[in-house]
Formats: sequence, structure tokens, C-alpha cells
Amino acid sequence: MSLHSSLLSYRLPRRDTVELIDTPDVGAAELAENLHDLSRVNQLFGGIALTAWALGTFVQSVQIADNARVPRLVQSVSPLTVLDIGSGLGDIPRALVARAERRGVPLRVIATDVNPQIVHFAQASGAPSLVLHYAAADGMRLPFADNSIDVAACSLALHHFAPDQAVALLREMRRVARRGLIVNDIVRSWPGLAGAWLFGHLLSQNRLTRHDGLASVQRAYTPAELRDLATRAGLQVTAMRGVVGYRVAMICV
Repeated sequence: MSLHSSLLSYRLPRRDTVELIDTPDVGAAELAENLHDLSRVNQLFGGIALTAWALGTFVQSVQIADNARVPRLVQSVSPLTVLDIGSGLGDIPRALVARAERRGVPLRVIATDVNPQIVHFAQASGAPSLVLHYAAADGMRLPFADNSIDVAACSLALHHFAPDQAVALLREMRRVARRGLIVNDIVRSWPGLAGAWLFGHLLSQNRLTRHDGLASVQRAYTPAELRDLATRAGLQVTAMRGVVGYRVAMICV
């Protein structure tokens, strides 16, 4: 059975509907509330779990490689570095760091967003950490050298870009990532539209959440379209996992 039935997005074409969060006239309080709503979505509906699963495959591959190179009793202490693009409140980066610490996995995460105000909110939302850093950065023009990061990741970000721009973003992520990419995003589907409407009207009063939830689903890609974007970017998709009709994580090398 495929990850996403074509019937779930039947006659639901992709539309570049503008999301209010991408406009310049959003107030700070309204933006902060919307970011908290997005964090709740990640927590309640698998966003954190999917990225953690995908990162786990990279951690495992690094550990296997290290074990093959060094004597049994020698431990590798070099942390796996992760660049997270479009981090919002930083809930996913913080969750990744917390999980890594519980498992004794050395990890360093750089959480970024193109909007400096969002970066400020993220910094203020969690306790300081020596292995979690925040920076304002444009995902299309990352201020990092080639192959300077182990894994580049993004969550709820790729759908903000039209196809050609999405391909360019994936290429830029691959430029800086020496091991691979993680893309975690919603899926364009009728159940996704229904879920966005229900969340916006039952669990939130925020204007951005109500509008952008529906707009995000309309802008989102199906798993097949995500594979095509990755192929166009010169990437190989090694694994995909998700919630049918709602969300998917894609691992690329």
C-alpha cells in the first residue's frame, strides 16, 4: 500500500495561497500565538516524532561507520551536527536535543529562521543550551560552507516554496549537508484540509492559525510530488514515513 493514495488529493490542485505569517504586517502577539499553535501541532500530530525517526537513521549510520573504524572500547565524541531551517519556536530542535541527551548521543543543532523576530521568540521559549544555537538565516542562501553540516532538516517549510524554489532550497540544503537531508511537511489532501479547519476552529482562536492552516494544505505537496522535487534537485530518496493524508517525512542523500 502506497504512503499516500491519489484519491486523498483527487481534484485538489496545488495553489500558491499566500500565508499571513509570510506577510510583514503581523503583530508580535499574534505571531507568537500562532507559533505556539504550530508547536502544538508538532507535538500532537507527529511532527516531532517524524523528524526524530529520520534523524535516528542518520545517527545509526554514523555509529555503524564509527564502529567499523575504531577499536571496540573507543567512543567517538564528535557530535552529529544538524541545521534546522524554518525552526519556528524551536520545539523540534529542543526535542531532538533532549532525546539525544537521554540516549547519550552527541548532537549539536543550529535552529534558524529567516525572520529575526521568530528567532528571538525561539530563544526565549527554552532554556539555554550549549548544544542548541539559534540564528537568523535565509534557507535559500545559507551562511554555511559546503559540507559543513552533517544533516540539514526542515519542517513545515518546504510547502512555502513554489516547485522551482523548492528544488533550489533542497539543492542549497544538500550543499551544506555532507550526510543528507530531512524534509518533514504536511501533505495536500482532503483529510488534511478537514484537519486544518478543525484545529483552527476547535483548538485555536488565532487568525493566522485559522487562515494559514488551510493555506498550508493547499500549498503542500503530495509524497509523489516531494519525490519528484528531490529527484529534480539531484537527490536520492532513501526512506519516507508519515501519517497517510496528513504528514510525511522524507530522507534524502
